[in-house]
Parts: sequence; structure tokens; C-alpha cells
Amino acid sequence: MTSTPTSLADFTDARAAGRPILLTGGAVVTMDPDIPDLDTGDVLIAGPRVVAVGADLRTHPMHAAAAASALIVDTRGSIVSPGFVDTHRHAWEAQLRRSIPDVTDLGEYVMSTLASIAPSYTPQDMHVGTRLAALTALDSGITTMLDFSHNSRSRAHSDAAITALVDTGIRGVHASMGPHFGDWDHQWPADVERLMTSFHGANGGLVTLRLAALSTAEIAGPAIAYRPELAALARDLDIWTSIDAVFGIPSSEAILRWAQQGILDPTLTLIHSTGLTDDAWRAMGDAGVSVSLAPTSDAQIGLETAIPAIDEALAVDVRPGLSIDVEVALASDMFTQMRALHTIQRMRATNAAYGTDETRTRISTRDVLDLATLQGARANALGDVTGSLTPGKDADLLIVRANDINNMPLNDAVGTLVLGTDARNIDTVLVAGTARKWGGTLVGEDIDALRDEVIRSRDDIIRRVATA
Repeated sequence: MTSTPTSLADFTDARAAGRPILLTGGAVVTMDPDIPDLDTGDVLIAGPRVVAVGADLRTHPMHAAAAASALIVDTRGSIVSPGFVDTHRHAWEAQLRRSIPDVTDLGEYVMSTLASIAPSYTPQDMHVGTRLAALTALDSGITTMLDFSHNSRSRAHSDAAITALVDTGIRGVHASMGPHFGDWDHQWPADVERLMTSFHGANGGLVTLRLAALSTAEIAGPAIAYRPELAALARDLDIWTSIDAVFGIPSSEAILRWAQQGILDPTLTLIHSTGLTDDAWRAMGDAGVSVSLAPTSDAQIGLETAIPAIDEALAVDVRPGLSIDVEVALASDMFTQMRALHTIQRMRATNAAYGTDETRTRISTRDVLDLATLQGARANALGDVTGSLTPGKDADLLIVRANDINNMPLNDAVGTLVLGTDARNIDTVLVAGTARKWGGTLVGEDIDALRDEVIRSRDDIIRRVATA
């Protein structure tokens, strides 16, 4: 084993030449229930995919030859894990990060961002915001991001958002929806068919598309609410649908109505799912839908009950994915989501049993890591592609330094990933075997130029809003 760090140039050359790559010597967290974690182990990559995981692949009868010919990447002192999966982020808003950090409720967000600011976005602004969000995701270990793109005012706006996903090299899911308010071309949802033809499978299959909608007409009227016509379109295009603003009694009634109409099915991802009735949850469990939780969004903004619906989901055998939601008010990384959910659920369980002999189930760090990886991939309809270090899946993975000042020494790999790590510890990010972050730095990105572009876009938006 070499003690000299492998250079990005050597890694890129090996990748281009089709040479196998062996990550060796570090802890391995697979998140595959059938493949155990390793305190010390190897991950063998060939091209875009994981070939094998094992304690010592250079002595393995099936993989020894490939491992012997591989480029060695020394991962001692590190953790190799799947990349995180974000199941719902409104990426176009990234220029406005933390512009309303103490937002009081959903209504304030809707009126300040969606009603007042969103109509002033140009296609170029869509590209800048989405690109910033995607690069930030990669930098913090998120290898897959679902962009719930609900400011699609024209074909050009949609094209710009999807192109940003392509440009960054992230595994991106573009969920297309028309805007809530303001002037727009009303090209959606008919334009989704064109987007599918032009972009589904773009960038070597890294970019996929789906439909997006709201659960009810409460916020912005019936045009963007899920209904049989949208279900038929998604069925005809063979794509999934993400449904946002799933809250309370109105959404509960809608869910039961969808079940009666035959449009509540496994191709739906219901976002938030906060404050729903028991009947609605039973219908969701029976239908096999997936759920995207936004732990900090529910709790911090105060959505419906303000309690992320993890216990309700698990009670009907739904293991949800996790998501960031709106960066105008919330943190941008998956570590925050995992920790918030872990803390809130365990607090609720302990509080509910306090003063009694009752014992409530408390989720573990492995549970929340599972939600942030494998379950997120399943919610994004990518469970057979990413979310775990499973041979045959794409090599969407992280090399996380575990001997830095904030997380050394390494005693428990899962606990370190969930509770002791942040973006500074992420040394390497691979998406389909291609390096997107290396040596702690995003690959091929001029951050100074990006900063100038982001600030210019933000200032132009604010100027246009002020003069509208």
C-alpha cells in the first residue's frame, strides 16, 4: 500500500483508461442490509460502478486480479460510505439563502419568496441558483439531489434549471412544476413531455425527470394541485410524481380521495406529510407511497404540527427519505437534517414515556443514515442505482476523514458520520465513479467566479423586485 496520497490526475487518468480503482484501508459503511460494515476494508470500483466490497479484496479469489491491477487509494483514517440523497430542495432559491432566517410560518415564506420574488427570476437566475445549490450539495456529501423546480415560468426557465444539474455533474432529479403566482407561459404540464425527450437520461443517465405538484389548491389554486389529469400524464410518460405541501386535514382528505380515484400508488412521493390523520397514513402505507421528510423545515418554520412525521411513517412501514427544502430559511446540508430528526424523535419518545413505566422506540444513528442514503434513493426512484455500496450500483460515495480535530478518534463509523462530521471532513465525493470533490476541494470549479455570479444574480433580482 502506498503512503503517498493518490493525486486527482492519477485518479482521473486511471478512470479514463478503464483501470480499476481500489479504496483500501479505511472503515466501510455499506448501508446495504445484506453487506456488513467493515472496521477496515476495501471497495473496488470499475468505471462508474462498485464491483466488490470486502475485508481484503487482493486475496479474494474472484477479485484478486482486478485489485492487483487497480490504482490504490489509501483510505486509512477515513470512512467510505454512500453519498447522501436529498429528496426535495427548491434549488432555484439558493441566491436568497438565509434571507428570511426567522420566518414565522409557511404563509410568510409563500408571500415573501413565491409571490414577491419568484416572478422576477430570469432563466439565467434559475441556472445560477440551481447550480449553486447542486455544488453546495456535492461539497457537503450529497451525491443525488431532487430539485423540486416550482418556478418554471417558461421553457427557458426549465431548460436552465436542468442544464445547471448537468453542468455540476450531480445525480440530479428535476421535478417540474409551474409557479404559484405571477405571470408565466402556462407551458406546464404539457411541456414535461418535451423535457423528457430532451433531458431524461442526460449526462450519461445522471439526470432524470419527474412531475411535481401540490397536494391541494389551498396555496395557489387548482392548476398545480395533484389530480387525475396529472396522474394520467405521469403514467403516460412513465415517471414518478413528487407532491409538496402535504399538510393537515385538507391533505388527509385529498389522500383518501386519491385512493378512491386509484391515483395513490407507489409512484408518488409525498413531501412533509405533517399533521395527517391516521386514516390518511393507513392509505399511504397500503398504497406503498414514499415519503420525503424535511425535519428542519417542519420544526423551524412551524409547518402544521411542527413535528417531523417519522413515527407516523414508521408505524405504517414507510421508511422516508430526508430533504433540505428551502435554503432561504434553513441549513443546506444533510448532517443537519439527520441530527435534527434523530434528536426530535428521541426527545418525543422519551417525553411521551416520562413519568410512566412505558418504553417508546427511539430511532438510532443507523436509522437516520439509512433514511439519508438508501431510503432517499428509493424515494427518488433510484434505489437500484445508488444509496448503498452494493456491487452493481453506481459508485456514488464519500471518503470522509475521521481523524480531524472535530471527529477523531474513530470509535463508531456510523455515529461519526451522523453526529461528528460536517462538510469540512469530506475529502472525496464520487458520482458514478467520477471525482466531484477531491482533497477537500470541488473539482473544476472556480469558486471566486461563482461567487461573483451569485452576488450579481441576487442583486439583479432584488433590483427588479424593488422596481416591479
